[in-house]
Amino acid sequence: MTHRSQSLALSNNQLAMAISNPGALGTIEAYISAVNRLPMLTQEEETNLGKRLRDDSDLDAARQLITSHLRLVVSIARQYLGYGLAHADLIQEGNVGLMKAVKRFDPDRGVRLVSFAVHWIKAEIHEYIVRNWRLVKVATTKAQRKLFFNLRRMRPDGQTLDTEQVNEIARELNVRPEDVSEMEVRMSGRELALESPNDDEDHYAPITYLSDEGQQEPSRVLERRAYDALQGAGLADALDGLDARSRHIVQARWLQDDGGATLHELAAEYGISAERVRQIEAAAFKKLRTALAD
Repeated sequence: MTHRSQSLALSNNQLAMAISNPGALGTIEAYISAVNRLPMLTQEEETNLGKRLRDDSDLDAARQLITSHLRLVVSIARQYLGYGLAHADLIQEGNVGLMKAVKRFDPDRGVRLVSFAVHWIKAEIHEYIVRNWRLVKVATTKAQRKLFFNLRRMRPDGQTLDTEQVNEIARELNVRPEDVSEMEVRMSGRELALESPNDDEDHYAPITYLSDEGQQEPSRVLERRAYDALQGAGLADALDGLDARSRHIVQARWLQDDGGATLHELAAEYGISAERVRQIEAAAFKKLRTALAD
């Protein structure tokens, strides 16, 4: 039985949810099973769909191109399971890369979409790992990222590297041996929970030994600076220069003795998203800084 003759057990609504959220079908196993049953396209079908999308902005053509390649995303995402991130999250990010590839696909170049899409899928997953995995939050240079994504593969059986192996990897990746050694140490580390995993009073976790003052914690320092800046001379005049909503958000967030309202509380009050409240707040602060600097 060919892929073209297999029955498709997903409705259009389920397909739409599957593209945006691999967990929409219940379990990741159900999702993988479902996308593996989706029909693959011939080169002629792919070319025709690509032209419909490019020339007519045909969204149904885009949907068919995307869904026929969801199994590719699953396969690529599986290669990155060693980084401690959920398979469903990796797939979701890979799907974003697939959609970007479909949007940019040119059927006249004679290149199959699978060859073009693999680079976009991997790029999106790479960015997601860099944003979220604890060990690479400082891996910001191109060389560091290259080392990070290749070292796991190049370490024989995950064992500690000897000097000769470190030098060999450094030469192959064109980085310094000390960079290889440093990344190996970081990748061999383990996470340690700050809080106790249970409620046992006799069980101590690192947070037990940390100060609860928190006065030098970065976010609190920034909040204090913002609060102090708003208390200076000319504040009333600066606030008067804001529109009513912006003024209320600033006052509710920063000029209250009880700690102020949260973004979500203000979002509910105005019927907008918390992100939109944050944007309004940021714009208001920009206007206030300008006014207070005059």
